Amino acid sequence: MAIDNDIDRELRRLKNSSQPSINVDGFSNKNISEGDLKFTKDKTNLVLNKKHKGLLWQSKFYKDGNQVVDKNLTVKSNLTVKGSLLGNSYKIIAHNMLDDIGTNPVYLPWFGISEGADLTSQSSSFLVPYKMTLEKIMFRPTTITNTSHDLRVRLVKMDDGDTTVDTVATANYTDALASGTLFTVKRSDFDNIPRFGIGDNCGIEITAGGDYGGEIVWKITSVWEIKIL
Repeated sequence: MAIDNDIDRELRRLKNSSQPSINVDGFSNKNISEGDLKFTKDKTNLVLNKKHKGLLWQSKFYKDGNQVVDKNLTVKSNLTVKGSLLGNSYKIIAHNMLDDIGTNPVYLPWFGISEGADLTSQSSSFLVPYKMTLEKIMFRPTTITNTSHDLRVRLVKMDDGDTTVDTVATANYTDALASGTLFTVKRSDFDNIPRFGIGDNCGIEITAGGDYGGEIVWKITSVWEIKIL
């Protein structure tokens, strides 16, 4: 009976006892010795620091339930999200069309296959929902006769509330074209950041230095970085 009382007494002591407190040593982790385990504090969170083989390992603790990854996050299995994915993502848009490209501006279609002569037709412009930046635009003409003309790619927009067409960025592709051959205009080829903002009525205009040889089926695909917030 005495043994049972001793056990009960020890269980009650353990239940009512508290863990030893852990001190937080300021904001600097520069003086951590090899093998040490130390809490520090950044502007808003606690940071657990461990020095192992000369390298500093860290784990952050957040009081609001959020978790922040300072650099890359690698997920080797499934990623299940019950809320929304916010941040930068990529969107691929097809602008395929049949047209006789020459010295008159042609506005690429965003929906369907009907290009336009300006930003006012149904498919030649796009109303921007989030900030979007052109990463690249790819072209592949089917049968092309005159291959030596330069191709100008111009991003244009109408700001929310006006009908003035503004130039956002321009790129010139100066290499010779070839039938059934891909060529790409990249973000770095433009003279300005090829980016549209929320509410812009935007378009992609192409103009050639001369006639490429009648109506041509153009396979065109653009890739955009979208900032969803």
